[in-house]
Amino acid sequence: MLGAPMALPKAIRRLTPDPIRDEPTLRAIALAIGVIPPRTMHSTAEAELLAHLATGAQCVVEIGVYEGSSAMVLADAVNAGAELHLIDPFPRESGAALVPGWRGSATATQIAVRRHVRGAGPNVCWHIARSQDIGREWDGPEIDLVFIDGDHSREACREDWDVWHSHVRRGGFVAFHDARGGSPGPTAVVDELFYPAPPEGWDVTDEVDTLVAVRRF
Repeated sequence: MLGAPMALPKAIRRLTPDPIRDEPTLRAIALAIGVIPPRTMHSTAEAELLAHLATGAQCVVEIGVYEGSSAMVLADAVNAGAELHLIDPFPRESGAALVPGWRGSATATQIAVRRHVRGAGPNVCWHIARSQDIGREWDGPEIDLVFIDGDHSREACREDWDVWHSHVRRGGFVAFHDARGGSPGPTAVVDELFYPAPPEGWDVTDEVDTLVAVRRF
Protein backbone atom coordinates (compact mmCIF):
# COMPACT_ATOMS: atom_id res chain seq x y z
CA MET A 1 0.00 0.00 0.00
CA LEU A 2 1.30 3.46 -0.85
CA GLY A 3 2.14 5.71 2.04
CA ALA A 4 0.65 9.11 2.80
CA PRO A 5 3.43 11.74 2.73
CA MET A 6 3.04 15.04 4.52
CA ALA A 7 1.74 17.93 2.40
CA LEU A 8 4.23 20.63 1.47
CA PRO A 9 3.78 24.15 2.91
CA LYS A 10 1.31 26.39 1.06
CA ALA A 11 4.07 28.86 0.13
CA ILE A 12 5.83 26.10 -1.81
CA ARG A 13 2.63 24.69 -3.31
CA ARG A 14 1.77 28.09 -4.76
CA LEU A 15 4.94 27.92 -6.86
CA THR A 16 3.73 24.82 -8.72
CA PRO A 17 3.63 25.64 -12.48
CA ASP A 18 0.28 25.62 -14.26
CA PRO A 19 1.30 22.76 -16.62
CA ILE A 20 1.66 20.50 -13.59
CA ARG A 21 -1.64 21.72 -12.14
CA ASP A 22 -3.54 21.08 -15.38
CA GLU A 23 -1.99 17.98 -17.01
CA PRO A 24 -3.86 14.97 -15.56
CA THR A 25 -0.92 12.60 -15.00
CA LEU A 26 1.43 15.23 -13.59
CA ARG A 27 -1.40 16.62 -11.48
CA ALA A 28 -2.12 13.19 -9.99
CA ILE A 29 1.55 12.80 -9.00
CA ALA A 30 1.64 16.30 -7.52
CA LEU A 31 -1.57 15.67 -5.56
CA ALA A 32 -0.27 12.37 -4.22
CA ILE A 33 3.01 13.81 -2.93
CA GLY A 34 1.35 16.94 -1.53
CA VAL A 35 2.78 19.50 -3.97
CA ILE A 36 -0.74 20.74 -4.70
CA PRO A 37 -4.01 20.50 -2.73
CA PRO A 38 -7.17 18.96 -4.22
CA ARG A 39 -9.23 21.25 -6.39
CA THR A 40 -12.01 22.84 -4.36
CA MET A 41 -15.29 21.95 -6.05
CA HIS A 42 -17.59 23.74 -3.59
CA SER A 43 -18.01 27.27 -2.26
CA THR A 44 -17.17 28.26 1.29
CA ALA A 45 -20.88 28.45 2.14
CA GLU A 46 -21.49 25.00 0.65
CA ALA A 47 -18.62 23.57 2.69
CA GLU A 48 -20.10 25.07 5.84
CA LEU A 49 -23.49 23.51 5.11
CA LEU A 50 -21.95 20.10 4.36
CA ALA A 51 -20.03 20.26 7.62
CA HIS A 52 -23.22 21.19 9.48
CA LEU A 53 -25.17 18.30 7.95
CA ALA A 54 -22.37 15.84 8.75
CA THR A 55 -21.68 17.01 12.29
CA GLY A 56 -22.06 14.10 14.69
CA ALA A 57 -22.89 11.66 11.88
CA GLN A 58 -22.04 7.98 12.20
CA CYS A 59 -22.40 7.11 8.51
CA VAL A 60 -21.93 9.44 5.54
CA VAL A 61 -21.86 8.58 1.83
CA GLU A 62 -20.29 10.82 -0.78
CA ILE A 63 -21.06 10.11 -4.43
CA GLY A 64 -18.41 11.65 -6.67
CA VAL A 65 -15.07 12.24 -4.96
CA TYR A 66 -12.75 13.57 -7.69
CA GLU A 67 -9.70 14.84 -5.75
CA GLY A 68 -11.24 14.67 -2.28
CA SER A 69 -11.85 18.31 -1.31
CA SER A 70 -15.40 17.75 -0.06
CA ALA A 71 -14.46 14.37 1.41
CA MET A 72 -12.04 16.24 3.65
CA VAL A 73 -14.80 18.62 4.76
CA LEU A 74 -17.00 15.65 5.66
CA ALA A 75 -14.16 13.82 7.39
CA ASP A 76 -13.56 16.79 9.66
CA ALA A 77 -17.24 16.97 10.66
CA VAL A 78 -18.24 13.38 11.38
CA ASN A 79 -17.67 11.62 14.68
CA ALA A 80 -14.34 9.91 15.27
CA GLY A 81 -14.73 6.31 14.21
CA ALA A 82 -17.72 7.07 11.95
CA GLU A 83 -18.01 5.44 8.53
CA LEU A 84 -17.25 7.71 5.58
CA HIS A 85 -18.05 5.93 2.30
CA LEU A 86 -16.45 7.52 -0.75
CA ILE A 87 -17.78 6.36 -4.12
CA ASP A 88 -16.30 7.16 -7.53
CA PRO A 89 -15.65 4.88 -10.53
CA PHE A 90 -12.30 6.50 -11.46
CA PRO A 91 -10.87 7.43 -13.79
CA ARG A 92 -13.53 9.68 -15.16
CA GLU A 93 -13.51 12.72 -17.36
CA SER A 94 -16.31 15.24 -17.25
CA GLY A 95 -19.33 12.98 -16.65
CA ALA A 96 -21.19 16.25 -17.11
CA ALA A 97 -19.60 17.36 -13.82
CA LEU A 98 -15.96 18.18 -14.54
CA VAL A 99 -14.27 20.63 -16.87
CA PRO A 100 -13.19 18.84 -20.08
CA GLY A 101 -9.67 17.50 -19.63
CA TRP A 102 -9.94 17.16 -15.85
CA ARG A 103 -9.62 13.60 -14.64
CA GLY A 104 -9.53 12.11 -11.18
CA SER A 105 -6.98 9.52 -10.05
CA ALA A 106 -8.09 6.93 -7.52
CA THR A 107 -4.59 6.38 -6.14
CA ALA A 108 -3.72 10.07 -5.82
CA THR A 109 -7.06 10.92 -4.23
CA GLN A 110 -6.85 8.04 -1.77
CA ILE A 111 -3.38 9.18 -0.68
CA ALA A 112 -4.51 12.80 -0.32
CA VAL A 113 -7.56 11.87 1.75
CA ARG A 114 -5.58 9.44 3.91
CA ARG A 115 -2.99 12.14 4.57
CA HIS A 116 -5.74 14.53 5.67
CA VAL A 117 -7.60 12.02 7.83
CA ARG A 118 -4.54 10.58 9.61
CA GLY A 119 -5.14 10.18 13.34
CA ALA A 120 -8.48 9.95 15.12
CA GLY A 121 -10.67 10.45 12.09
CA PRO A 122 -13.45 8.42 10.47
CA ASN A 123 -13.11 4.96 9.00
CA VAL A 124 -12.87 5.73 5.28
CA CYS A 125 -14.42 3.08 3.04
CA TRP A 126 -13.60 3.37 -0.67
CA HIS A 127 -15.87 2.08 -3.43
CA ILE A 128 -14.25 2.33 -6.87
CA ALA A 129 -17.49 1.63 -8.70
CA ARG A 130 -20.68 3.18 -10.01
CA SER A 131 -22.67 4.72 -7.17
CA GLN A 132 -25.92 3.24 -8.45
CA ASP A 133 -24.50 -0.29 -8.27
CA ILE A 134 -23.29 0.25 -4.69
CA GLY A 135 -26.65 1.72 -3.68
CA ARG A 136 -28.60 -1.25 -4.98
CA GLU A 137 -26.46 -3.66 -2.98
CA TRP A 138 -26.08 -1.51 0.16
CA ASP A 139 -26.10 -3.61 3.32
CA GLY A 140 -24.42 -1.08 5.62
CA PRO A 141 -25.97 0.93 8.45
CA GLU A 142 -28.63 3.57 8.05
CA ILE A 143 -27.07 6.69 6.58
CA ASP A 144 -27.03 10.15 8.15
CA LEU A 145 -26.07 12.00 4.96
CA VAL A 146 -25.82 11.13 1.28
CA PHE A 147 -23.99 13.78 -0.74
CA ILE A 148 -24.87 13.41 -4.44
CA ASP A 149 -22.11 14.95 -6.57
CA GLY A 150 -21.29 12.28 -9.14
CA ASP A 151 -22.36 11.99 -12.76
CA HIS A 152 -24.36 15.18 -13.35
CA SER A 153 -26.54 13.84 -16.15
CA ARG A 154 -30.23 13.98 -15.36
CA GLU A 155 -30.58 10.22 -15.62
CA ALA A 156 -27.64 9.37 -13.37
CA CYS A 157 -28.54 11.95 -10.72
CA ARG A 158 -32.14 10.68 -10.58
CA GLU A 159 -30.87 7.11 -10.36
CA ASP A 160 -28.65 8.08 -7.42
CA TRP A 161 -31.69 9.44 -5.60
CA ASP A 162 -33.79 6.40 -6.47
CA VAL A 163 -31.31 3.82 -5.14
CA TRP A 164 -29.96 5.74 -2.12
CA HIS A 165 -32.74 7.72 -0.44
CA SER A 166 -34.38 4.70 1.18
CA HIS A 167 -31.13 3.98 3.07
CA VAL A 168 -31.24 7.34 4.85
CA ARG A 169 -32.42 7.26 8.48
CA ARG A 170 -35.29 9.41 9.69
CA GLY A 171 -33.81 12.81 10.46
CA GLY A 172 -31.02 12.19 7.93
CA PHE A 173 -30.24 14.18 4.81
CA VAL A 174 -29.59 13.98 1.09
CA ALA A 175 -27.64 16.89 -0.43
CA PHE A 176 -27.53 17.62 -4.16
CA HIS A 177 -24.58 19.62 -5.47
CA ASP A 178 -24.86 21.88 -8.54
CA ALA A 179 -28.65 21.78 -8.28
CA ARG A 180 -29.14 25.55 -8.32
CA GLY A 181 -27.47 27.47 -11.13
CA GLY A 182 -24.81 24.81 -11.44
CA SER A 183 -25.78 21.99 -13.79
CA PRO A 184 -28.99 21.20 -15.72
CA GLY A 185 -29.12 17.55 -14.62
CA PRO A 186 -29.17 17.94 -10.83
CA THR A 187 -31.30 21.08 -11.14
CA ALA A 188 -33.93 19.21 -13.15
CA VAL A 189 -33.97 16.28 -10.71
CA VAL A 190 -34.41 18.51 -7.66
CA ASP A 191 -37.15 20.52 -9.38
CA GLU A 192 -39.01 17.36 -10.42
CA LEU A 193 -38.77 15.74 -7.00
CA PHE A 194 -39.24 18.62 -4.57
CA TYR A 195 -41.11 21.45 -6.28
CA PRO A 196 -43.80 22.50 -5.92
CA ALA A 197 -44.19 19.78 -3.23
CA PRO A 198 -41.62 17.24 -1.95
CA PRO A 199 -42.35 13.50 -1.84
CA GLU A 200 -44.03 12.13 1.28
CA GLY A 201 -41.68 11.95 4.23
CA TRP A 202 -39.20 14.52 2.90
CA ASP A 203 -38.76 18.28 3.05
CA VAL A 204 -36.28 20.85 1.76
CA THR A 205 -34.19 22.31 4.58
CA ASP A 206 -31.46 24.40 2.92
CA GLU A 207 -30.47 25.99 -0.36
CA VAL A 208 -26.98 27.50 -0.32
CA ASP A 209 -25.35 28.59 -3.58
CA THR A 210 -25.70 25.48 -5.79
CA LEU A 211 -26.31 23.04 -2.91
CA VAL A 212 -29.80 21.80 -1.99
CA ALA A 213 -30.32 19.74 1.17
CA VAL A 214 -33.43 17.67 1.88
CA ARG A 215 -34.35 15.82 5.08
CA ARG A 216 -36.21 12.62 5.77
CA PHE A 217 -38.70 12.98 8.62
